[in-house]
Amino acid sequence: MNALEGLKVLELGQLIAGPFAGKTLAEFGADVIKVEPSGVGDPLRRWRLLRDGTSVWWEVQSRNKRSVCLDLRSPEGQDAVRALAIEADVLIENFKPGTLEGWGLGWEQLHALNPRLIMLRISGYGQTGPYRDKPGFGVLGEAMGGLRHLTGEPGRVPVRVGVSIGDTLAALHGVIGVLTALHHRTAHGGEGQFIDVALYESVFNVMESLVPEHDAFGAVRERAGSALPGIAPTNAYQCNDGQYVLVAGNGDSIFRRLMRAIDREDLETDPDLTHNDGRVRRVEEIDVAIEAWTRERSRDEVLAVLDGAGVPVGRIYSIADIATDPQYLAREMIVESSTSDGRTLKVPGVVPKLSATPGAIAHAAPRLGQHTVDLQRGGWPARSA
Repeated sequence: MNALEGLKVLELGQLIAGPFAGKTLAEFGADVIKVEPSGVGDPLRRWRLLRDGTSVWWEVQSRNKRSVCLDLRSPEGQDAVRALAIEADVLIENFKPGTLEGWGLGWEQLHALNPRLIMLRISGYGQTGPYRDKPGFGVLGEAMGGLRHLTGEPGRVPVRVGVSIGDTLAALHGVIGVLTALHHRTAHGGEGQFIDVALYESVFNVMESLVPEHDAFGAVRERAGSALPGIAPTNAYQCNDGQYVLVAGNGDSIFRRLMRAIDREDLETDPDLTHNDGRVRRVEEIDVAIEAWTRERSRDEVLAVLDGAGVPVGRIYSIADIATDPQYLAREMIVESSTSDGRTLKVPGVVPKLSATPGAIAHAAPRLGQHTVDLQRGGWPARSA
């Protein structure tokens, strides 16, 4: 049996944040019914690269789910959602705050119908506060949460991380909230609750020491390229073949091994460099020493020497590297999946990895409205492929 077997999840969200939360729950056995508008469906079906008119991203984001088509603006669609919500354990939505209330599907209305319901509400700025009515996307949450200010090279334009990390972080915080609320419901009386996740807060929650450093010292961390300010040495270093390696030599004993490996015993034994705070004061000197050594060697030579010395070192992976990497393959992080048209597609595996009840890809992402007919029987439809 899967860990979340029997959990009924109604997904009203679109694009990334809400659906990623639904995807995660579905991978561990939850029965996720995804509601989509007729005709066009979730816009993600047409995002990024398409194969035969459907995004291959869709095949990952919506695997293990069922698709029903409803018009949430119509009384009929709203009644259908209420009927499903009465039996649901969890409802996921990522509309602008107030949207569901305008359709008669807000928290108060649905909680009255099903007191055990847990509602995950993901929005740009949260359900309260002066910004609640502003439209918000992941890129804005990343900026407001502090991440964009730190990303890029000093003195240059702040850049994106490269993926919609704000949406995904919000989804993962949402999943944590759902699982916490489920435990509370089981352990403390059976009542549901709603979970208010803001994109910017989800980013802000992983911004490490920004707040206490600003409060205690007035410090404003700035862009630092490939380095990690205040921790040394950890950076990207160029090799003689034009490739880069990432070296994390910031542990005290690791630093000594690193200096020994690059033949800098003078730095290895320097008492001022014994601990991180001393190394931070001389980080430029240390970085110059490391790159002087790497520039005389190929990337593969650097990796071999530092691996042998027990120093954390790695290459920078493209997806082409990932697709053939033995570690990825050994841990089933690249797997072959079937799509609803009978074709195959390589997709990411499931994480996290549970020892007794691991997640799985049980069935392909659904065709638009594939399971709508099941609603004709009324209530929560029986699960089928």
